[in-house]
Amino acid sequence: MNFVEELRWRGMVHDMMPGTEELLEKEQVTGYLGIDPTADSLHIGHLCGVMILRHFQRCGHKPLALIGGATGMIGDPSGKSAERNLLDEETLRHNQEAIKKQLGKFLDFDSGAPNAAELVNNYDWMKDFSFLDFVRIVGKHITVNYMMSKDSVKKRLNGEARDGLSFTEFTYQLLQGYDYLHLYENKGCKIQMGGSDQWGNITTGSELIRRTKGGEAYALTCPLITKADGTKFGKTESGNIWLDPRYTSPYKFYQFWLNVSDEDAARYIKIFTSLSKEEIDALIEEHQPAPHLRILQKRLARELTVMVHSEEDYNAAVEASGILFGNATSEALKRLDEETLLAVFEGVPMYEVDKNSLQEGVKAVDLLVENAPVFLSKGEMRKLVQGGGISLNKEKLEAYDMAITQEDLLNEKYLLVQRGKKNYYLIIAK
Repeated sequence: MNFVEELRWRGMVHDMMPGTEELLEKEQVTGYLGIDPTADSLHIGHLCGVMILRHFQRCGHKPLALIGGATGMIGDPSGKSAERNLLDEETLRHNQEAIKKQLGKFLDFDSGAPNAAELVNNYDWMKDFSFLDFVRIVGKHITVNYMMSKDSVKKRLNGEARDGLSFTEFTYQLLQGYDYLHLYENKGCKIQMGGSDQWGNITTGSELIRRTKGGEAYALTCPLITKADGTKFGKTESGNIWLDPRYTSPYKFYQFWLNVSDEDAARYIKIFTSLSKEEIDALIEEHQPAPHLRILQKRLARELTVMVHSEEDYNAAVEASGILFGNATSEALKRLDEETLLAVFEGVPMYEVDKNSLQEGVKAVDLLVENAPVFLSKGEMRKLVQGGGISLNKEKLEAYDMAITQEDLLNEKYLLVQRGKKNYYLIIAK
């Protein structure tokens, strides 16, 4: 497979240094991409870069995933308007291990193949690098004029940021440039990849290699991913979509991809999956005459949920989705863990009742009119029950005066009341 061609048809090439494609066709190349370790999980904003490394390896080249332990302690000014908080070493090491585990789902680290992926951390070669050595070895080769010409620096100096640019952040491009030089010397690394906002930092590195070693080093960047409406990709009202299930449940992760627009689904399925061009073209063709069936979104959500989580998590997410939108059984409802239950019914009306009051049993009509006013009157509820219009925990309520006890609670805490097909109410027993 040709790496650049593979990225091109997927819409994943923004800038590329002349000679990059020729180099990649000629030999197995070692290349790297930097990942910011400011959290102990990646989020979907990282996924485009991770998929670039995945395609790089699938095309026979050797990927290095660089954890920016040193640079993460400083903060990259690119695309940011404020300086970030600094991390301590213990936190960085914890984050590194967590990120490596996640990357292992996308890259082969362990096979022993000549192009097995490696994880490197720039803290390891920067922590003992003295300031005097840094200014002698790196600083004298790159002029201030050259550094000032970078867009990331210009934007911060032109008043777009209230606090300007600290010297710490100004030196960031030299630190990233030195990473490239170090990997060029020690790992034979000849290409650096990243998002389009990294172009200035990456080219500083290739320039440093040229000036200090007379060597050729290349660069390739991908576009920054946005939604079709131009808004930021990967952010929701509740924040980032994380790869770690502690921060974003597999159900919410699945739902995110399932709910993207048709236009976005057609782009994202190329960027975030390893499906072939033929498969994707066939899916797009199948999707177009019947977009309401969400064929693209369903396949996109499946591919990513299985890759990031597991087949089992994917099946559970599909089943959970069916509870709200389909004819799911009470057994399916009872299988939901508490987090998924709350995610599925996020936004439905909720009522709290005293758990102790269910000890002896409460008539359904008293519970749903007086304790949790789902219905305005007992007469209204009686009529709906007689017409078969009320379900409790996905089972038809047969009698309006049926006793509800603690035995009926889901996860020992919840009751799900359904009125008609679409109206849900969640009762929380505390």
